[in-house]
Amino acid sequence: MATGNIGRKRLGESKRKHTIMLRFNTLELEKVKTLLRSYQVDFQKRGTVGPFLRSLILSKEVEKTEKRLVSTPKVNYQLNKIGNNLNQLVKVAHYKNLRSPNASLVHEMQKANELVATLNAIINNTNLP
Repeated sequence: MATGNIGRKRLGESKRKHTIMLRFNTLELEKVKTLLRSYQVDFQKRGTVGPFLRSLILSKEVEKTEKRLVSTPKVNYQLNKIGNNLNQLVKVAHYKNLRSPNASLVHEMQKANELVATLNAIINNTNLP
């Protein structure tokens, strides 16, 4: 008797051992089912959806986008307060029927703009890799 390769072929490095779980609501699931039907993939058949979605995801080219800044709650709070101050200044200007901004209002706006620019610079420098 000759001994040959009997049994399942070893996967080695190509073995899939990492899991990502996806959950869909009813509307999203219907969209996925429609997509599967357009590719003639049976949703009910075991072992067809996972490989299809894997190939669909991995065949897409990833576009590089600019890194979104991660802001901290303190920065958001301060920006919100600056916005509140600006709104109060505008309300006072409208209440006093000031059609053209006076010098102090322009000065306050410039200070607010400088603060926002400084905050943006701090955020950009601290969140870079």
